[in-house]
Amino acid sequence: MNIKYLLVLMCLWIWSIPMVFTISDDGLMRVTLKKRNLDSDSLNYARIKEAIHLRDLKSVDKNYSQKDVVVYIKNYFDVQYFGEIGIGSPPQYFNVVFDTGSSNLWVPSSKCIFSIACYFHSKYRSKISSTYKEIGIPCEIPYDEGYIDGFFSQDNVKVGDIIIKDQEFSEITREGNFALLALPFDGILGLGFQDISVGRVTPVWYNMIEQGLMLDKVFSLWLNKDPLAQIGGEIIFGGVDKRHFKGDHTYFPISQKGYWQIEVGDILLANNSTGLCEGGCAAIVDSGTSLIAGPTGVVTQINHAIGTEGYVSFECKNIVHNYGNLIWESLISGLNPEILCVDIGLCSNNELQSSNNVIETVVHNESRDGSQIDESPFCSFCNMIVLWIQVQIRQSNVKEKVLKHVDELCERLPNPVGQSFINCSSVSDMPHITFTIGSKLFPLSPEQYILKVDDDDKDCSPVCYSGFVALDVPSPQGPLWVFGDIFLQAYHTVFDYGNVRIGFAESFCIVTCR
Repeated sequence: MNIKYLLVLMCLWIWSIPMVFTISDDGLMRVTLKKRNLDSDSLNYARIKEAIHLRDLKSVDKNYSQKDVVVYIKNYFDVQYFGEIGIGSPPQYFNVVFDTGSSNLWVPSSKCIFSIACYFHSKYRSKISSTYKEIGIPCEIPYDEGYIDGFFSQDNVKVGDIIIKDQEFSEITREGNFALLALPFDGILGLGFQDISVGRVTPVWYNMIEQGLMLDKVFSLWLNKDPLAQIGGEIIFGGVDKRHFKGDHTYFPISQKGYWQIEVGDILLANNSTGLCEGGCAAIVDSGTSLIAGPTGVVTQINHAIGTEGYVSFECKNIVHNYGNLIWESLISGLNPEILCVDIGLCSNNELQSSNNVIETVVHNESRDGSQIDESPFCSFCNMIVLWIQVQIRQSNVKEKVLKHVDELCERLPNPVGQSFINCSSVSDMPHITFTIGSKLFPLSPEQYILKVDDDDKDCSPVCYSGFVALDVPSPQGPLWVFGDIFLQAYHTVFDYGNVRIGFAESFCIVTCR
């Protein structure tokens, strides 16, 4: 009798839980996203640290060779948005990040017994699923300063109200980073292309389409910036919700499969060019990070314009002091800026070939025979200083003013550890920062690109951080930008898999989003 009462109570409790997914009258499958507010610790630990060649992972088929496929590594500490999925029959539920910057599905395994983090998250138990199929091939997923280890399995996956059958995923048996304890989600559901999938696993989104579960081969993302909102956002598979944007979407072709990657043009500070991307840069649209990451040479200019605290580089200042006049005169006389640092002896010819205005390259530069090329910091700083002086010359500034400005930039370099503080009282006076994509401008206001974090102590004032961090990727993959949630909060985004393109429209909500 007691068991019957218990079952009745459990059923009533389950029905009382608000559903995190719905299929509306328009036939679209929606997943409501939860949102956590970032704190100082999560921002200070967050990073996009480096990138590796996909071929270097032990779980990749070595007969499958794509030399140019590179995956960049992040640690998800700054992730704000996540939703619920189920794996197995009956479904075992997990909070996951719907991550357009990766392609694998992974959750903790019941066999994860030696990592403390696993005991604080839901774990997949294959023994209680009637649709589980063993694969058992080991895998490693790059994460922060190491890897998350596990093995491949196969089971049904429930996203919203649909069931994807026989989905291959990773059961994680070792979560190496102790900081994973604090994360409010259990795993990652990657929505990138199969090209960057570890083990060449077919992504969940691909199987949705191949199994006939999607009428339209698109999914769309709306993120709510309101920190008090109960609804953090919404991801819609199979279409868009017109209540979440203004006007029409502007679409841009995917420039390289793997990531949702497009080409961007110049980045404007107020109405002034930052120089580096006038000839084009790559940009990855990534819902798995909150920040916007980009080349140090541009982020430093942004730091200076918005008053961000940075770190002072005496190497950089020494080059301005010793070579600033020479660089100025060389550029004025029309010398090719690409060879200027070689001519004055701060770069070698090898460094010229691999240089991309970086302080510390994130993909190891390799010569043609595969040996690593080390770029000196003097060469990196020299190339950045050349860029900065070029930008100032175009603005018709005089030499003394230009060299003083460049010297100040050497004091505003992006902090390599943690985030950079900003005076919250000056946010309204900061310039708009505008990304040129195709022929269209996509501006961000300071209220959109500044992160304001309230302290737990109510007597303390909120702390403000820049939403821009440095990420230096050398050619041919770079220069590279990563558009995280700061950009996606401002612009409703359509990921059009069928037409291999991505679309942006100004984000909006005509109903109460709280």
